[in-house]
Amino acid sequence: MPEGDTVWLAAKRMHEALAGEVLTRSDFRVPQLATVDLSGQTVLAVVPRGKHMLTRLSSGLSLHTHFRMDGSWHLYRPGDRWQGGPAWQVRVVLENRAWQAVGYRLPVVELVEDESDAVGHLGPDVLADDWDLDLAVANLLAQPEREVGMALLDQRLVAGLGNLYRTEVLFVRGLTPWVRVGDVPDLPALVEKGRRLMLANRGHWEQATTGSLRNGEHHWVFERGGKPCRRCGTRILVAEQGDPPYARLTYWCPRCQLGPAPPPKPPPSRKDRPLGRTMYKP
Repeated sequence: MPEGDTVWLAAKRMHEALAGEVLTRSDFRVPQLATVDLSGQTVLAVVPRGKHMLTRLSSGLSLHTHFRMDGSWHLYRPGDRWQGGPAWQVRVVLENRAWQAVGYRLPVVELVEDESDAVGHLGPDVLADDWDLDLAVANLLAQPEREVGMALLDQRLVAGLGNLYRTEVLFVRGLTPWVRVGDVPDLPALVEKGRRLMLANRGHWEQATTGSLRNGEHHWVFERGGKPCRRCGTRILVAEQGDPPYARLTYWCPRCQLGPAPPPKPPPSRKDRPLGRTMYKP
């Protein structure tokens, strides 16, 4: 799933291409909006909110989209060949005199009169101008027994952080993802560091937390399971955290990061054991 900085940059590009311009064509390829025509309306702004995008229209409506795992917006000049995927994956097209905005594989496409219906449940947005650190910390501390690695992913508490940044900021702050929120030594510093990591990357597509944009040097531990820690050389570990359907792979250095390790998984029950094999030797 895209992180908040990816959505922020996509919204910035969309705003630059669409804001202030009249739509000459719209094409919704989702059943609930198949007959909607936005041509003649002016796009007032395209703004990000956490991992959501809102395209505000002169009619007072807003087009709400969310990328989830695979969605994306692509910009093309009229006459350009669309290259974001096969045509059947297109969910919406917005066109003005100079640009075509094509939304691929977007699982959420809806028109809303009140934006709070779509994003009112979100916590403070780490990349927003009205970022509220105190409120974000208060939201997290309301559930002090929760594992911090999962709490940071809860968009109702803090909006924008995803699996990459929560993994990396926990390494930078020297904590395992299984530390309880109430046991984090300096929770405001942890949250603010996550915000600063995202701020450093929102102007480009690369997501580097190490300070290096060289290929293969972007991350401290994220997606580096089995590789040596860049600080101490210890093998980076990987485990699943959380319960389905919200479980996420997380990465950590057992030497550089202090705190609990993941709880051991129970042995498979008899019905789950594969036939024809001896699972345990006496």
